[in-house]
Amino acid sequence: MSKPVEVNDGNFAQTVLQSKTPVLVDFWAAWCGPCRMVAPVVEELAGEYKGKVTVAKLNVDENPKTASQYGIMSIPTLLIFKNGAPVSNIVGFRPKAELKRSLDAVL
Repeated sequence: MSKPVEVNDGNFAQTVLQSKTPVLVDFWAAWCGPCRMVAPVVEELAGEYKGKVTVAKLNVDENPKTASQYGIMSIPTLLIFKNGAPVSNIVGFRPKAELKRSLDAVL
């Protein structure tokens, strides 16, 4: 099983923006209930899309610069980046099937 990559303000550009594959970034916080609900789904997607999509997690409390840069107002927010730019924005808990449709649309 593939695990999501932990990203932060320091490595976000290199890990996400310069990635050769699309990147799903889960903006979350430890105190957020819906974030804990979506976490297992994000982990499953990391395994299912291994080699096709990079799956990353960014803790908004520890990395406010990046969260602010992308206008993250509520969490969980999942952004899909392709070629260094956000192409899809999913706010709140969503079913796995919906997340897969969003990922498949950018592949």
